[in-house]
Amino acid sequence: MPACAQDAGQPAPHAKARSVTAPGNPILAEGEYYSTDPAPFVADDKLWILAGRDMAPRDVNDFIMPEWQLLETGDPASGKWTHYPEVARPHDVFAWAEEGRAYAGQIVQGPDKRFYFYAPVIEKDSDAPDRFAIGVAVADSPTGPWRDAHPQGPIVSQRVPVANNIQNIDPTVLIDEDGRVYLYWGTFGQARSVELERDMVTVKGREHTVEGLEGFFEAPWVFRREGTYYMLYAANKAGPGSECTPAVYHACIAYATATKPFGDWTYRGVVLDPVSSTTSHPGAVAFKGQWYLAYHTADAKEGGHFRRSVALDKMEWDDSVTPARIRKVVTTRRPGPAPQPTRNLAASAWATASNSPVPVQYWIAALNDGVTKASPLPPDMWGSWMPENPESQWIEYRWDKPVTLSGSRIWFWNDQPAGSSIGVAPPASWQIEYWDKARRAWRAVSATTPYGTEPGKFQTVAFAPVTTRCLRAVMQASGKGDEHAGMAVQEWEALGDEERLPTPRSAAVPAPEACD
Repeated sequence: MPACAQDAGQPAPHAKARSVTAPGNPILAEGEYYSTDPAPFVADDKLWILAGRDMAPRDVNDFIMPEWQLLETGDPASGKWTHYPEVARPHDVFAWAEEGRAYAGQIVQGPDKRFYFYAPVIEKDSDAPDRFAIGVAVADSPTGPWRDAHPQGPIVSQRVPVANNIQNIDPTVLIDEDGRVYLYWGTFGQARSVELERDMVTVKGREHTVEGLEGFFEAPWVFRREGTYYMLYAANKAGPGSECTPAVYHACIAYATATKPFGDWTYRGVVLDPVSSTTSHPGAVAFKGQWYLAYHTADAKEGGHFRRSVALDKMEWDDSVTPARIRKVVTTRRPGPAPQPTRNLAASAWATASNSPVPVQYWIAALNDGVTKASPLPPDMWGSWMPENPESQWIEYRWDKPVTLSGSRIWFWNDQPAGSSIGVAPPASWQIEYWDKARRAWRAVSATTPYGTEPGKFQTVAFAPVTTRCLRAVMQASGKGDEHAGMAVQEWEALGDEERLPTPRSAAVPAPEACD
C-alpha cells in the first residue's frame, strides 16, 4: 500500500462539532451552512454524510465550494445530527491541488479499517485542457486528519492512468463482496470505470467506458444489493414527454442495473423527480435495515441553485420483480410557516403557452412557483426565444372551476434592452384577456391602470372584476419588420377580488381541456 506522507495534510480545520436538530429536510436549513453533493456511508454504527459546502453569495451563479463537511446521526428519524464543519480543504490535503472547487467526493472504509476519501480537485501544475483530477486521502477517522494516500499526484486525470478527454469528477467507489475495488466517475454525459488494487489507490487494468446509462449527465453512485449492481445517476433526458425532466437545466435521478461491476448496464427508470435546485446528486445507503437516499435541494433559507442543502429520505424496494425495482422516492420537507392569505390564485391554476411545448431551456412551471430572482437561470422562467421569434406570444392559466379576478402582476426578464429585435427583451406591449364563456371568445379586461413593461420587478394591472376559468397575458414582441426579440416571464400572478388562504392545485386533477 502506498505510504501516507506523515508530514502532508493538516488536522481537520473545524474548531468544534455542533449539534443540529432537523425536524425534516433539508438537514441544515438555517442558511448559515449550505451543503451539497451528499455521499452517505455507515461507520461505527452511525450514518454519516460527506457534503461539499456551497458559499456563493446570493444571486451569484457559480460553484464556490472551498471545503467539505460531515453530518452524522445514530437515528435519522430523530432529527438529531452532529455537524462537523470544514473537515477538509483541497489544498490542505493534496499538495498538488489548488484551493477551492471541493466538488463531489466519497468516503469509504477500506479492508484495513481506515477511511479513504476520493476527492475531485483541480491540479495546480497541469497543462491538461481540463485540470480536474481525482485524488485519494486516508484517515483513521471520518473527521480526519486527512493525508494524501498517493502524494505522487492524482490517480485519475486527463493524463493518468491513461489519457482521456473528459472532466474527471464525481468519483464513486464500490468494494465488492469478493474484496475487489472499483472506481467510477464522470460528467457531461461521459462515465468511466476502472478497477483498483486492494490498497484502494493503485489503478489495476484498463479504463472502461460506462455504457447503457440512458440520459446520463453526471453524479454516478454505485452499490450492490442481493447480487445486483445498481448505479444511480443524475439524468437529463429533457423534453415535454420525458419521464425525467421537461427542462434541460434540471435533472432527475435515474438508475440502471448490471450483473457485473463493469456492466452491461440496463436503464431501469427514475428514482427521484427534479428538485428545487437545477443540479441533483444521489447517494444511497442501507442503515439499520432501512435504505436511504441522500440528495440536495435549494430549500434552505435563502437557498438557490448554487446554495444547496442536503436532504435524506427513505428509499424503498419492490422485491416482487427481478432485479428488484427501486420505488420512486417520496420527498419530505420540514414543517414551514402557516400559509398566509393572499389574492394570488395562480398556484391553483395550470399553465400553458402559445409556444407549447416550451423550449427545453425554459420551464413553464416557473410561472406560478412563487419565486423571483435577481439572477435567474433559464429554467427559472417561461421563455419564448428561438432563432426566429413570432411577433406575438401568450401565456395562459386554467382553473378547474371559475374564479373571480380583478388584477394581475407580472415579472418580465430580459438580456437585451427595450425595443431590441434580438435576444430576450421586454415586450413592446401586453394586455390581459379572459375567456368569456357566454360569448365563447377571448375578451380584453377593462384595465384601470397602465400596462408597465419594465423588467426586474412586478408590473401590476388592476381591472374590473371578471369571473372566468381562463386568463391570458398576450404580449407583443419588440423589434421591427420580420425580426423580433424573444420574451420571458419569471412569475405571473392572477389576483382575486379578496385575500384567502392559498389552494395549490392537485396534481391528481387533470388540466382542463377547454375554458368553458
